[in-house]
Amino acid sequence: MICLEGKIRIIKESSWNFDEKQMPVKRKSRGRRKGNKGKEGFVQCDNCGALVPRSKIQRVTRRVSLVRGDLARELKEKGAYIAENVVVKNLCISCAIHYGILKVRARERRKAKPFI
Repeated sequence: MICLEGKIRIIKESSWNFDEKQMPVKRKSRGRRKGNKGKEGFVQCDNCGALVPRSKIQRVTRRVSLVRGDLARELKEKGAYIAENVVVKNLCISCAIHYGILKVRARERRKAKPFI
């Protein structure tokens, strides 16, 4: 009960106790790399546009040649330097699995957890 300027307000106590009940988690790290560092920014997936936490994103770096393959081979034989662009993509977990960057491993191939 709180009294503000003669007005009495009754505030109901929450029945949720965080010490006794905890939501179950699938992974200890919750699928993130940040550890115990608090909040962090979001990054947009370059494929589907989903907002994903910075530590959960899968970053893929590829070198892309500006010249076709057959022409590049000829130029390399002549001793020419061929410039390449570096393309960096940020993908969410769903898109990374879809494109084969991450693989879903069989139960036997997953990291063994110690039994407590």
